[in-house]
Amino acid sequence: MTLSTAHLNPRLLAAEYAVRGPIVQRAQELEAGGRKVIYCNIGNPQALRQPPLTYLRQLICLLEYPELRQIDEVRARFPKDIVERARLFLAKHPHGTGAYTQSPGIPFIRQAVADFITRRDGIPADPRRVILTDGASKAAQAVLTALLRAPGDGVLIPVPQYPLYSASLTLYGGERIGYFLDERNGWQLSEAILTESLEAARARGVNTVGIVVINPGNPTGAVLSAENIEMVIAFARRHDLAIIADEVYQENVYATGRSFVSFAKVMHAIGDTETPLFSLHSVSKGFLGECGHRGGYLELRNVPDPVLDQFIKLQSISLCANVPGQIATYAMVAPPQEGDESYALYVRERDGILADLKEKARILGEGISKVPGMSVDVPQGAMYAFVRFELPPEPGVDLAAMTEADREAYEAARDTAYCLALLEETGICVVPGSGFGQLPGTLHFRTTFLPPRDEIEALVARLGDFHVRYTARLAPVGTGA
Repeated sequence: MTLSTAHLNPRLLAAEYAVRGPIVQRAQELEAGGRKVIYCNIGNPQALRQPPLTYLRQLICLLEYPELRQIDEVRARFPKDIVERARLFLAKHPHGTGAYTQSPGIPFIRQAVADFITRRDGIPADPRRVILTDGASKAAQAVLTALLRAPGDGVLIPVPQYPLYSASLTLYGGERIGYFLDERNGWQLSEAILTESLEAARARGVNTVGIVVINPGNPTGAVLSAENIEMVIAFARRHDLAIIADEVYQENVYATGRSFVSFAKVMHAIGDTETPLFSLHSVSKGFLGECGHRGGYLELRNVPDPVLDQFIKLQSISLCANVPGQIATYAMVAPPQEGDESYALYVRERDGILADLKEKARILGEGISKVPGMSVDVPQGAMYAFVRFELPPEPGVDLAAMTEADREAYEAARDTAYCLALLEETGICVVPGSGFGQLPGTLHFRTTFLPPRDEIEALVARLGDFHVRYTARLAPVGTGA
């Protein structure tokens, strides 16, 4: 047998993941040929020179090679509290990092996650309902796997959305039910749009089982208000939907007057004890940026024990999350405290990273909005901006006469061509808005603001120059544009 794509699962062939798509592949080809490429396609902080936190790496170092704790010279260089944390870990998990753990994760780390949630929100948290995962992506996929019971089941996902959700739904045979975020209202959720999307799904025979909300937003950079979250919870309760709260950017909030509010906190405040809530967090974002360690957790609320048992069984099929990732999750939820020897450096590194991200968000948002034909709000949070741009209409193209599918394909071809030309001419690698979804009649691209500050400043200047050149090439002759 000669294996070809014709032998593969058609759902795999149909799945798309834009942030590592053909434009990124072309960027890698250019880079291999000696071109300088600024990768703004994916939230991968340390690949863009964000330094790792010393505390986390020292802890993992000691646990990966415990003998280091016995060497006087090494012990002298490591803060005492980190050495003690390493000892605590090995006392509670004497097998070290090379052995499987319990399927839902090391118990004392699950307790640390529950304690973190309690400190963050001022609400009770049950460590039995915390499952440690290989990043938030695996947590999201576990929930989708569990919720999609039959053909025709679907999940509401935001538009624009992070393509993990659309790709995973395709892989698992679920229906994508897009709901547009309100761009004119800071990308908040609209109850009217949610209702319209749900009713349209019902009209085509889709059974909606859940809703995904990303807060702070990817790719929008928006931070949801407590009132907006309360509306979503009420909507989910009214329509018997489970909520998947993707909260991996909760430490990344920059806008004055905005703060992260968890779905769990709002749900507790309004006394909702029925709506299932699945909350995701990750070590990949925030100020840690430990994408390679693949650490994260899933917290389950309003979920009865028999359902929890099935989630733990699902996790056991993969045996357990990787142990260094579990350690990184522990470092995220149980950081150094005032009085610890490592505390001052931890605070300095944490605050420096967040301040730098805030400044780069400002540079990007204010700079791009000065370019004629481009617009974006200064990102309130996360690591991205979803930039809107205008292109001259093409002669002979009548969008009104197109079917919805043809118009979507046409607009996808336009924003893809734009982003590819941007890469070829400037070395800037961004992702077309069609890879995330966008309102018909609009064009966008997603960019991160993770590169170093001088590269962000150069990026804004190059973007402006490129957009002027590109639109001039497309303008019909004689328009004066």
